[in-house]
Amino acid sequence: MLTHIEDGRVRMVDVSEKKDVIRIAEAEGFIRLKRETLNAIVENKVSKGNVLATSNVSAVLAVKKTPELIPMCHPIPITSVKVFYDVEENGIRVRCIVKAISKTGVEMEALTGVSIALLTIWDMVKSMEKENGNYPTTAIEYIKVVRKEKIEG
Repeated sequence: MLTHIEDGRVRMVDVSEKKDVIRIAEAEGFIRLKRETLNAIVENKVSKGNVLATSNVSAVLAVKKTPELIPMCHPIPITSVKVFYDVEENGIRVRCIVKAISKTGVEMEALTGVSIALLTIWDMVKSMEKENGNYPTTAIEYIKVVRKEKIEG
């Protein structure tokens, strides 16, 4: 269990005694989009700009701000963030790999990076996805950690 309840309060886990080691986590998620929207993204014809470049920047920012967004996450000195995009038949798969030298893992940072990358894509193409004021086919799906490593000296 990652949090403990003492005196009726939730507290951050004490990692003081743990060693700094290389931590790597990879998360992925998928956004379901219309074929026309995917074509516009690939051809860089979305009115708000370059969708994947903007999504990449938002993912990196989100990774760095994870402890500000998730209350019990420790601030971690991130050493690397890499974001990858695979345009598939019915959407885009986003992978975020985060690396740090730390006392605690970086899976929450990787999950946050993927989540914000996907939300940024949705925001940039929402006018193309909207039908009668709704989004009948657009969906963010399958956000998960696909790899977590700890590399000790």
